[in-house]
Formats: sequence, structure tokens, C-alpha cells
Amino acid sequence: MKTIKYNRDYAIRYAEKWAMKRNPAYYDFDGIGGDCTNFASQCLFAGCDIMNYTKDTGWYYINPNDRAAAWSGAQYFYNFMTTNRGVGPIAVIEEISRLEIGDFIQLYNGKEFYHTLIVTGFENGEPLIAAHTRDAYMVSLSDYTSAEPFGLHITGIHSW
Repeated sequence: MKTIKYNRDYAIRYAEKWAMKRNPAYYDFDGIGGDCTNFASQCLFAGCDIMNYTKDTGWYYINPNDRAAAWSGAQYFYNFMTTNRGVGPIAVIEEISRLEIGDFIQLYNGKEFYHTLIVTGFENGEPLIAAHTRDAYMVSLSDYTSAEPFGLHITGIHSW
């Protein structure tokens, strides 16, 4: 297995195109828990082009009924990204101030991660984000003040 570079530009371009609307190739989870992590996964996939099809613990989307929990569930996304030893994206927990465009911020309510945002830019050192559920593009992270933010820095993509 080798580690290849994550294409942050592709992820950001995807976020710009789809932040305020839905890509019809993917199910919209807004009515059943929220679409934030589904959108974040779409952005990440645009920048890595590799899914991990491991049943139950992978990160993949085939259709709404055949997908990994990590594709659309914030806590599962966190678990996969920080422990993945197989193919697909890998991440480390990072301070918010050290994130790059294309990285992710997850909001933690004291019990679990419940919202996933993609970093799309910076203004005065503060991350600007894109997200679904409460659709946003280039919105300041400070607009999300009710929870503790955790940074996920994508370090690369495992590939065969």
C-alpha cells in the first residue's frame, strides 16, 4: 500500500459547486438526521477518488441503502478518518489554527460529534467553512459557537 496526495483543490471546487444545492448523484439526508457529513464525504471523495468498501467499518457510498455509516454519520466519519489503516483517506486530529483548505472541522457537543464542516478558506486567520443541513459556503467558523470544534487534517490517501 502507498500513500498518495489529497487533492485539496478538487475538494474545494466541489464544495463551491454543491454547498448551496444538492448533487443528484447522492441521496439528500436532510430529512433524516442531516446532510452535513454526506456533503463532507462528497467533497473528500472529490479530492481523493478512493473509497474503502469494508463492510461496517469502511467509508463508501453506492446508494442510500448501500453505504458505510462513516459516509453520512459525523461520529462514524471521525472514527474512520482517525483510525483508517486500509485504503482511503486518513486524518489526524489537529488544532483549528493549523488546518488547511480541504480539511474538516467537526462539532462536538460533549457526548458525540454531530456536525461536519469543510474548510474552504481563511479570513484573518479564522477558518471559513462550507456545509449542508444549514447550507453554508465561505461562512466564518465563529457562526458555529454552540459546540467545541475539532480539526481533522487529511494527511493523505492510502491506495494500492
